[in-house]
Amino acid sequence: MSHSIVSKRAAAAPHRKWRTQCRADKIFDIVNHILMALALLLCFYPLYYIVVVSFSQQVVGSYLIPNGFTLVGYQSVFKSKDIWQGYGNTIYYTVVGTVCSLVVTLPCAYGLSRRDVPFRGLVMTLFLITMYISGGLIPGYINLSEMHMINTRWVLLLPGAVSTYNLIVARTFFANTIPWELHEAAFLDGCSNIRLFLKIVLPLSAPIVVVMTLYYGVAHWNSYFNAMIYLSDRSKYPLQVFLREILTKGQFAAEAIKSGAAFSEEEMIAMMKETETANLIKYCVIIVSTIPMMVLYPFLQRFFTKGVMIGAVKG
Repeated sequence: MSHSIVSKRAAAAPHRKWRTQCRADKIFDIVNHILMALALLLCFYPLYYIVVVSFSQQVVGSYLIPNGFTLVGYQSVFKSKDIWQGYGNTIYYTVVGTVCSLVVTLPCAYGLSRRDVPFRGLVMTLFLITMYISGGLIPGYINLSEMHMINTRWVLLLPGAVSTYNLIVARTFFANTIPWELHEAAFLDGCSNIRLFLKIVLPLSAPIVVVMTLYYGVAHWNSYFNAMIYLSDRSKYPLQVFLREILTKGQFAAEAIKSGAAFSEEEMIAMMKETETANLIKYCVIIVSTIPMMVLYPFLQRFFTKGVMIGAVKG
């Protein structure tokens, strides 16, 4: 009986709070709710539009419901050898690249967070310089060519293994979360630096590990520019490069039609069909390529918020 009374009081609390608020507070709350609803709509509708168009027979005119329901786009995606090959390559680059980045970033960030490490300020300054000064695309290409990494999978994994921003976030997390007294106690018990990091620091740093995993994973999953520059073997292309080819093909056909060049009736019909199909497949590939990240993120969200707040705000 008492539990029922408590539940009723808890349910009635917001209504009592609303009745006791002054008129200005009520107006403020209403405006806030309206603005949040508009922000939600602005973020949600583009995603909804992509889903609607991916099931539409005609891209033009599809805004709230599919303009003629069809699964042709998804059938073309699932039958495409290039897309499945690119999907597999993207998964490989994401998993292996994220592991490589974590193996390099976390120990480096932990070392720079230690107050007993000499010249850590100088080392951190050298890292910060790379955020503002770059060697350039052509010198970088020549450098990787001399290292015999062009047209290999490692060219997408090793050169960008460390992100300076992620390094700063992880270092700040270690410096503000792991107390120095814990290090001293571990050293008194005969713990080595490597064992301290693996057995004590990492288990206490689950939020920042998840944040780094998400940051690096999303970066590898969405990356296409380096693959476009450094890879020539189509069997090594990630999914995003094939998606770019679809976009380019559709844009080329559309521009050729608009240019008013002399085409036969059969060529014009073929190009219009190619443009429509390319646009449809484009939206289907977007849906297929974003599903893994959308499925993964809810499981990491609670760690993500904590890790970002501690790693990026304090210190």
